Amino acid sequence: MPPSATISSAGDAVAGIDTPAQQELSLRAVLTGVLLGVVLTPSNVYAGLKIGWAFNMSIIALLIGFGFWQGLAARSRLAAGWTLHESNINQTVASAAASIISGGLVAPIPAYTLLTGNALDALPMMAWVFSVSFLGIWIAWYLRPSLMDDPGMTFPEGMATLETLRHAYSHGAEAMRRLLALAAAALASALVKWVDTFHQPLPRWSPNMQWERLTFTIDPSMLLLGFGAIIGIRVGLSLLLGALLAWGGIAPWLLSHGLVSLRAAATGPQFALLVEWLLWPGASLMVTATLASLALRLWRQRAVLLSGSRRGARRPATLPALALVLAAALVVGLQASLFDIALPVALITVPLALFLAAVAARVVGATGIAPIGAIGQLSQLSFGVLAPGQMAVNLMSANTAGGAAGQCTDLMNDFKVGRAIGATPWKQVAAQVIGIVVGSIVGVLVYKALIPDPKAMLLTEQWPAPAVATWKAVAQTLGAGLSALSDSVRWAILAGCLAGLVLGLLDVALPARSARFLPSAAALGLAFVLPASVSLMMSLGAVLTWLAGLRWPRLTQDYAITVAAGLIAGESITGVGASLWQLTHAP
Repeated sequence: MPPSATISSAGDAVAGIDTPAQQELSLRAVLTGVLLGVVLTPSNVYAGLKIGWAFNMSIIALLIGFGFWQGLAARSRLAAGWTLHESNINQTVASAAASIISGGLVAPIPAYTLLTGNALDALPMMAWVFSVSFLGIWIAWYLRPSLMDDPGMTFPEGMATLETLRHAYSHGAEAMRRLLALAAAALASALVKWVDTFHQPLPRWSPNMQWERLTFTIDPSMLLLGFGAIIGIRVGLSLLLGALLAWGGIAPWLLSHGLVSLRAAATGPQFALLVEWLLWPGASLMVTATLASLALRLWRQRAVLLSGSRRGARRPATLPALALVLAAALVVGLQASLFDIALPVALITVPLALFLAAVAARVVGATGIAPIGAIGQLSQLSFGVLAPGQMAVNLMSANTAGGAAGQCTDLMNDFKVGRAIGATPWKQVAAQVIGIVVGSIVGVLVYKALIPDPKAMLLTEQWPAPAVATWKAVAQTLGAGLSALSDSVRWAILAGCLAGLVLGLLDVALPARSARFLPSAAALGLAFVLPASVSLMMSLGAVLTWLAGLRWPRLTQDYAITVAAGLIAGESITGVGASLWQLTHAP
């Protein structure tokens, strides 16, 4: 079948024509997703440890898979017929693998090591990350009927993937141009990282030595520019404001008043010493703002939530029910065996994960905002009350809800795409399970290779790991109490909580036209935990993309995210390779 015929038949499926003969869970679709998951998962692990954010890989996996098979079909009849349903399976496997970091790899697991000194070996860590993700998949299965039938659940992220899928099959030439733009951006980004690491370090400019000590340098990172292009102008400027406030205002004040002391004759950026103080107001601001905005959103949507919970009830089939029981048993058993968590406490994590993952799924369905951080911190607060002072419980039991919510929301977006194109739900679940198997193995191996010594390497300028800092700060506060902190830190926490409460509530309460002029609380707090150099480059990427959108609106709309994804993938994959090379060839 020639490529044009393939596109036509897929286009019919998009238009709503039933095409049951289309291949779906084919071997090539699964293998394509697995290979892309192996390539893309390290990018999210790298980015999560660098800036605390990750990139949804659905669209990039979809474009690469489509481009490869359509290009191959033009040269070989054996490769023809890459269907729309196969594209959906491919992106489901790849995005599930890349989203594995929600299972705790760049947040509670490293925080657990920092606070307790206990580091999980690779196999137990893989089992743990898989178990919490596996639980999220079956929660999504049981939420699917009610959420898919609810007209208020639009799932904006899933709709963006669906639109890209439709566009690829109805405008094949345009999709190939976007793929070429992605490849060119990835190659350029990889080249910059390679030159900077192995050939000639690129210059890091700073106004003077004092500003350099405060981490105000220009870092030639294409990854940071790419993330800046994705986050938008509001978040970008909020990062800039936060960096100026934290590192340009509070940090010099701390030094001048002797609240933070630098080492004698210290030169270069002094991130590690300053962030030990700054993370407290920053984490407090982020946690309070996300919890406040989540609470207000849930209150506003209470009628939808209650009506949705009563809609679409079905008698559970045997296999999904057994799978849910197995997932719960895995989570409970691993908590007891790996972290010495008492069985009654471990059992509580399952209903809490069910409830919080359902909350996250409905928030994502209505707003497109994934409140995974808020879910994690809310779970930490819950276990801080149930098991005060127990670090393992506070981090790893809370990790259950956050990890389950991450995979649940990822699969719900895929279900939305599948519903629109007539995909088979159980085949999507199978693809998601394959994806988390791949992600668990690759993600853990990459994390262990990049961070062989978490205590020495994390919360440094090279690996700021802001999500780790946040989970660690919350666990410390709940475990030891505020009395264990200095007076200055306690006042900073109070100020951060008040600012977060106000910003979080206003962000939801104000009309959208007014709320967009507020600083983003998440970005503002994040800037306290990141080196100023990171925030500067991300804000630069946001400003450049905004200016390009003013000058070339259509071109920017079509290509900005694609080019940004290439910049992120190119540097992160090269950065992972460079880090592994340096570790294995260290003297």
